[in-house]
Formats: sequence, C-alpha cells, structure tokens
Amino acid sequence: MAFSLAHLLVHSEAVPPRAREALRAAHLAPADQRKTALRSAARVLYTETPLDCSDALEIVGLQSDCGCS
Repeated sequence: MAFSLAHLLVHSEAVPPRAREALRAAHLAPADQRKTALRSAARVLYTETPLDCSDALEIVGLQSDCGCS
C-alpha cells in the first residue's frame, strides 16, 4: 500500500474546498472505484494548487507516472 496524505488533506483549511470534497469522495468510494476517485482528486489538486501533476498524484498515494488527465 502506498503512503497517502489524503486523510490529512481532507481536514486542512489550506486545501481548496473542491479538492477536499474530491479526497473525501475517494476515501468513501468502493474499493474497485478508489483509484479512479483518487486520480480525480489529484487532478483537482493539480488544477487548483501550485502542485505539479506528479506531486499531486503522489500526495494522494498514486504513482506519479499515471497522469492527471
């Protein structure tokens, strides 16, 4: 299992609300849909923060080579 900061980010006021909602949804998603939900959360982090795509993916616990698109 990959290390993820997603649980902490859900509660951080420094994270844009839309990103927190996406992270919360990923946490609640069924196991077979979780990777897709985490990729979606990473995409929101990437578009709404100064993070680059690979950093956003790694923060949510995905490999940085799976893309934000």
